[in-house]
Amino acid sequence: MESDALFTLGEPAGAPAGTGGADGFTDARADSPLPVRMRPAGIDELVGQEHLLAPGAPLRQLVEGSAPMSVILWGPPGSGKTTIAHLVARATDRRFVAMSALTAGVKDVRAVIETARRQRRSGGPPTVLFIDEVHRFSKTQQDSLLAAVEDRTVTLLAATTENPYFSVISPLLSRCVLLTLQALDDDDVRGLLRRAVADERGLGGSLVLAQEAEDHLVRLAGGDVRKALTALEAAAATATALGAERIDLAVAEQAVDVAAVRYDRDGDAHYDVTSAFIKSMRGSDVDAALHWLARMLVAGEDARFIARRLVIFASEDVGMADPTALTVATAAAHAVEYVGLPEAQLNLAQAVIHLATAPKSNSATAAIGAAVADVRAGRGGPVPRGLRDAHYSGARGLGHGAGYRYPHDDHRGVVTQQYAPDDLVGTDYYQPSGHGAERAVATRLPLLRRIVRGLPAPTTREAGAPAAVNGARVGGGEQASGASEGGSDAAEGGQ
Repeated sequence: MESDALFTLGEPAGAPAGTGGADGFTDARADSPLPVRMRPAGIDELVGQEHLLAPGAPLRQLVEGSAPMSVILWGPPGSGKTTIAHLVARATDRRFVAMSALTAGVKDVRAVIETARRQRRSGGPPTVLFIDEVHRFSKTQQDSLLAAVEDRTVTLLAATTENPYFSVISPLLSRCVLLTLQALDDDDVRGLLRRAVADERGLGGSLVLAQEAEDHLVRLAGGDVRKALTALEAAAATATALGAERIDLAVAEQAVDVAAVRYDRDGDAHYDVTSAFIKSMRGSDVDAALHWLARMLVAGEDARFIARRLVIFASEDVGMADPTALTVATAAAHAVEYVGLPEAQLNLAQAVIHLATAPKSNSATAAIGAAVADVRAGRGGPVPRGLRDAHYSGARGLGHGAGYRYPHDDHRGVVTQQYAPDDLVGTDYYQPSGHGAERAVATRLPLLRRIVRGLPAPTTREAGAPAAVNGARVGGGEQASGASEGGSDAAEGGQ
């Protein structure tokens, strides 16, 4: 069974002799994959993770066996999680058992724990239990580890590519030290490629890696050293087959056609890429937004999920600054259902470009958030009598609808009237921005509120040219039928 990092896990107990080492890992052979052959022989060969390798640091203590702590290693693929487990297995005198969460079950875990308990009672060496892909263990399987980790019957060493705060149960997480591994940077990957070219465990100097080809492999690796070494091995095989003594760019491109996109639809990458996508549109960086869109599409993300995010974004971050944004986003969502991929990527791209370049306003988001907060806080009394439904028999006798004023009877289309509950009269939830089309709303809104709430007209100094309310221009001294005020804001902007 394949591990997550630079070598292969051994066969489970009962496999034929010779398939794996005594520590549960297979031994590297001449025909082993290059990443297996190039695994570090000691902690000083470990590349990257300098923040965890200082003298006395937890990772160094773990490898050197100076502290019997249980550890969860969290990091992206190819960052060295299982390599560290290999170093622990080789560098200490503890009994080491390796298993993968892909194939092991509760029965296997309990068998290891029982053996460890017997050996501990008889004075044998302590046991280190390594579990690769621990996030794939169910809650029940993780529960089966708790007591043994608690009393140190076993020292747990677990590896995961997923956020352990979501994928590992809290009781187990609290019993372990969490070490976060970072993806290797380009210089680290480049150094490992050069080591593999020169080292006898690798290519042994039989081929020369051209600078352009090296740059290509580093770029494709994206911080994943296993991917880089696998690509190098493929390029070396291609060069050998062609009778070449040099791996040039053409050979590297021929051997590795395209980089695999690191993207797990159920994991951290899904949420991180989605977050970057939304934030790029919000920040009006259309080019970055298109990159993240392409990243999701190439990785096989559900186009309907992307479309839903666009519809949400259209109201959340563009809103009244460009009311057509919601129409565009909804049309793109319909196109995804109607046309489907791959053609629908054009519709999604058009919507992303529109949303990223549109003026932005979160006024609708802030307004509904404030209103919901008041409702949850218990603010808001009964519906005013004039607004209550008066269409059923007996409603008039209850006073429903009494005093209601029909706005269309006024030439401006707006009248003084209480619409809010008593304890929310005068509360302003919506605060328009001055961006895009919302500039006109920002100019019109104060006049609307003044008329509806029956507030006095602005002074001559405050008032500018007459403004329009629902198409009717209102001067400073004009009064509507049944209204007690007139007044005007400055002329509408954004026309």
